[in-house]
Amino acid sequence: MNNHLKGVLYVATGAASYGILATFVKYANNTGVSTAGLSFAQYFIGAIVLTILSKIFSTPANEKKINTDSKKSKLKLVLFGSFLGLTSSFYYLSIQYVPVSIGIILLMQTIWMSVILEYFIDKTLVSKTKIMGAIAVIGGTILAAKVLEEDSIISIKGITLGLLAAASYTGTMYATNKIALNLPLLTRSKYLVIGGLILTILFWNIQIFSNFDFIVLLKWGAFLGFFGTILPPILFNKGIPVIGTGLGSIIAALEIPVSVFSAYIILNEQITNLQWLGIVIIIFSVIYINLKKI
Repeated sequence: MNNHLKGVLYVATGAASYGILATFVKYANNTGVSTAGLSFAQYFIGAIVLTILSKIFSTPANEKKINTDSKKSKLKLVLFGSFLGLTSSFYYLSIQYVPVSIGIILLMQTIWMSVILEYFIDKTLVSKTKIMGAIAVIGGTILAAKVLEEDSIISIKGITLGLLAAASYTGTMYATNKIALNLPLLTRSKYLVIGGLILTILFWNIQIFSNFDFIVLLKWGAFLGFFGTILPPILFNKGIPVIGTGLGSIIAALEIPVSVFSAYIILNEQITNLQWLGIVIIIFSVIYINLKKI
């Protein structure tokens, strides 16, 4: 298998891992497990495992590199890791009020939010392609979120939380691509997740320990930690440098259909034809925006 195909498989597997998270969080909620406990367990297990892995796979050269880098880089990663914690917290809260299939669509609003962030950070005009793609994403979202369907009941709270998750996810993507790139992969992932853990504790505080069950920490923490905070960052960082950010962004959109299908199979969420049309529009918008990069 050549490196390019490996890169595609890495990114596709990482996207699929992210895609199943919300379905299993909602499934756990339906069995009585609190969102606060799930969020804490995910980041707690993730931080421990990444810390151990970074120690196991560190080399003398990496150790020297880490030690010579300023504490400022590590602090930046921890601070931007708070966006990671906010993304999960807002996302998991949003699916308490809207179906998972709509929650993932709201999270993907990071596509046009990233265009706005790029404009303010880079201080350059955004291309017409990105503007048109962003507008198409919004149009697809209106269809996928069932806004135009007469019998739909729209939860303003759920949509607001979903958009807050998307804004936080935009900050996470910026940190992943821009902050402390000189540090080794596992070290960067570790500090980002530690930042997410700190934010999660501050966000949920005492709710984490109400009806706290150690079995939940082991069972759900291991699952969510592996598929949410350990596997995807490693796979994305291994795959995207090989295949490029353009193709990487397109393959990462696989997260949408994986999330929708998993919610259909496990939670029995029904998807209408208009929703499928909206999802297709969003995916093609991602392809359109990134065609030039490819």
